[in-house]
Amino acid sequence: MKAQKKSILLLTEIITVLIYTWIAETEAKVPALIVFGDSTVDAGNNNVLPTALKANFPPYGRDFMDTRKPTGRFSNGRVATDFYSEMYGLRSFVPAYLDPEYGIEDFAVGVCFASAGTGIDPATARVVSVIPLLKQVELFDEYQARLEGYLGAEMAKKTISEGVYVISIGTNDFIENYYAFSTPRVLEFTPERYVQFLIDLAREFIVQIYMLGARKIGFTGLSGMGCLPFERNRNPMWGSPCIETYNNIAIDFNSKLQQMTDELNNALPDLQLRVAHLYDFVANIIQNPSLYGFEEAQYGCCGTGTYELGYLCNEYTPACTDASKYVFWDAVHPTEKTSMIVAEYLMNTTFSEFK
Repeated sequence: MKAQKKSILLLTEIITVLIYTWIAETEAKVPALIVFGDSTVDAGNNNVLPTALKANFPPYGRDFMDTRKPTGRFSNGRVATDFYSEMYGLRSFVPAYLDPEYGIEDFAVGVCFASAGTGIDPATARVVSVIPLLKQVELFDEYQARLEGYLGAEMAKKTISEGVYVISIGTNDFIENYYAFSTPRVLEFTPERYVQFLIDLAREFIVQIYMLGARKIGFTGLSGMGCLPFERNRNPMWGSPCIETYNNIAIDFNSKLQQMTDELNNALPDLQLRVAHLYDFVANIIQNPSLYGFEEAQYGCCGTGTYELGYLCNEYTPACTDASKYVFWDAVHPTEKTSMIVAEYLMNTTFSEFK
């Protein structure tokens, strides 16, 4: 009887793997979507960390799919990587690797290692006690071992090499670290040198995940961080549309990121590293919101829309009635609608270039 139960269990596991293989090969355009980065793509990893930077409470998540519950995403609903996953024919969202509700059977087609508040610079993660980029690489390495145990060596290797990797990170290094009064980076580097410092660290990170098997990598460039509601509110010359100093830093970073990308593509065999250029596209949304169906681009939906973020965006700071009219959900992060528009744009540009 016990032998019969074991046989049934083994057969069930084999069928599960075969079904996954069939779905991946017949429906999905890629076998998996693997995500690194910060709060722009964190699916809830921070929920289990001893950090104050979380979004696992209302009104966050109020428009999240059918559950309409907070997941840890800094949004009223899904984030861009969830839409990428759906557009690739995978599942409709990418689960957080540290979320106890999900296992390797879920992560086999998509997994998120991102952590809100982190940056390319390890010092940025220490500001709010979150997962540094190097630790995300370690989790990715651990994930591969689990994936091999679930799918087998050959299928796991195929998933890793043919999967698409999304990296969305860098803004926190400036607004949370470099330009913050509590950190020493501004004394160590000029803005230009700090940009190069980050680019060098980003290069090391790309090489690390390349050595672990990643090949199709989309690295999202910075958008105009000086146009975030939170930054506008800090501008002593309130009424100015954006803080141009911050925007110029973003432009410099994007230029150097593209240069680094060209160098690595020439140096590393089979690497398909692409920069997702968002600066101009997002700037156009903010400057011409009505063209995209928005009514408000200067303030976030939550509370006053000028400083509410994380715990400051809560049930006592009521959010707007209709988030789809807003470009920003809180004082920093986009609404689900904005994320969907950005995802559609990048799926038709950057992510359509992978072979």
